[in-house]
Amino acid sequence: MDPARLYDLITLAGLLLLTAAALGAGVALFGEIRVRALRRNRFAAAPQSRVAAAAPGLVEPLLAAFRRLGQETAVRDPAKVSMLRTRMIQAGYFSREAPVVYLGMRAAALVVATIAIVMTLPLVAGGGAQAAISLAGCVALAAVMGPDQVLAARRRTREREYVEGFPDLLDLLVASVEAGLSLDAAVSRCTDELARRYPNMVVHLRFLVLELRAGRARKEAWTAFADRLGIDDARALATMLRQAEEMGVSLGETLTVFSQDMRAKRMLRAEEKALALPAKLTVPLILFIFPCLMGVLLLPIIARMAKVFPN
Repeated sequence: MDPARLYDLITLAGLLLLTAAALGAGVALFGEIRVRALRRNRFAAAPQSRVAAAAPGLVEPLLAAFRRLGQETAVRDPAKVSMLRTRMIQAGYFSREAPVVYLGMRAAALVVATIAIVMTLPLVAGGGAQAAISLAGCVALAAVMGPDQVLAARRRTREREYVEGFPDLLDLLVASVEAGLSLDAAVSRCTDELARRYPNMVVHLRFLVLELRAGRARKEAWTAFADRLGIDDARALATMLRQAEEMGVSLGETLTVFSQDMRAKRMLRAEEKALALPAKLTVPLILFIFPCLMGVLLLPIIARMAKVFPN
């Protein structure tokens, strides 16, 4: 087949696919806006939700579209939604609709990536096959792994804060318990003290305080707290408190021993980072500092040799 004819066919197919995608998106968006308008008129007297109040304009229909796409995935695999909810809580998204919206955003990202890959088809026929394949691969990789990587990065950032703040939390708990407060009152006191230094961890502590005030068993509340944080130190503390409660051991002595253990672990982590620093500096030293040093040492010698031997 003539290359020009093939190029025209690929371009026409791409335009048709893009037109169909645009029409489908427009119809879906128009239907969603119409349904939202009817529902708003029908329930005008009902109080608006926090999401609706915080998402004016086109953000509300987009969130509704993401939620609808996510619900389709959630219905097919409810176990995945349960696991995803735990990851979302550990990343700082506490809304019950957060996993559904996240799944909808992933589905939308795949749709956008598909459209972008279709748009690269004319480049294949025009001779830029390698560039088109590279661009399509980057777009597909970003659509498939991008949302998970963003969620994982947010989760790692919060985990670092939790690991750094957990020894301070234990020290405050020990001081409060030894001063005569109960464990529940000590947690409430620590929540007020750590609000400025560790704001993300304080959110989980407030959930813990609310669960304890609501009458939930202490061991269940602390286990849920450890699951929300997602760090080993919190799980160890929950296990230690459960065993201390079952065996009747003094909480003050138990927390003191555990706090000393946490301080020792923090010191070991600091020493580990300090010992790993020379190995991490090896590559920058070779790539950046060593060439400059060799240039400073050798350039005067080269200049003098050029004067001595001009030819």
